[in-house]
Amino acid sequence: MPRIGVQLMMLKNQVEETGPYEVLRRLDEIGFAAVEVSQIPMTTENLAEMRRAKDELGTDYAALSAGLEAGPNDSLVEDYTKIVADARALGATRLRIGMMPFAAMSSHDALLAFCRQAEEISVRLAEDGLTLYYHNHHLEFARRGGRSILDTIRAEAPTMRLEVDVHWVQRGGKDPVRTLAKYAGLVDLVHLKDYRIGDLPPTAFTALQSGDYAGFMQAFTGVVQFGEVGEGNLEWTEIIDQAIASGAQYLLIEQDDQYGRDPFDCLRTSRANLLDLGYADLF
Repeated sequence: MPRIGVQLMMLKNQVEETGPYEVLRRLDEIGFAAVEVSQIPMTTENLAEMRRAKDELGTDYAALSAGLEAGPNDSLVEDYTKIVADARALGATRLRIGMMPFAAMSSHDALLAFCRQAEEISVRLAEDGLTLYYHNHHLEFARRGGRSILDTIRAEAPTMRLEVDVHWVQRGGKDPVRTLAKYAGLVDLVHLKDYRIGDLPPTAFTALQSGDYAGFMQAFTGVVQFGEVGEGNLEWTEIIDQAIASGAQYLLIEQDDQYGRDPFDCLRTSRANLLDLGYADLF
């Protein structure tokens, strides 16, 4: 049975303040038992607290995060042995790359170099019992040479699977349901966050009245927000049903920006809306 969980990135400030165990305990109280770890320093202390949560709370680690270079997560190039050990300590069998290195976006040759490196590491990880995933944003739906960047990644790194983020699919101009169907069998991990159109801020109209048309248009084109599940415009029943049909094992709520709300409250809203839609058995 697939599980609905949480991407811990949206709680990284809370983890920094209280440590991961307290955050995972609060998530357990709200009704979330599965998490994906990203942008949480994998120190000895944090790892011990996460292992404690696994032992005492039954926390299920859907995936850990890593990159190919130094960044907010450990590097699969520099920290390979540590990453594998951390995953085994937490009972995780999945690793995910949250984004390609920025340099890989600069040219087609740079993209292919990233793909070759990711494929080599993916094969190595498979030998160690771990599966590697690539998480999309909107950029991967740009077309180069007659196909999308995401399809190039699929073709050039065939053992690396996908983590489909439905908000970023929508922002990339594609339909989340059709995209999940297209990559059926490859999408064990799916990110859930809504695509919300926010209000124009008062500063936009101040800019317009002052003759700053460019400033107004910047606000006008920047109203897309990351919403709590069920608080935006995505068709969640269709998306979740297709995700499950396509093989999703974990559906992970992630809200990149909470716009001043407490992230725990945002998660309560998302959970309540998903319960109303009939998905109580996935928690």
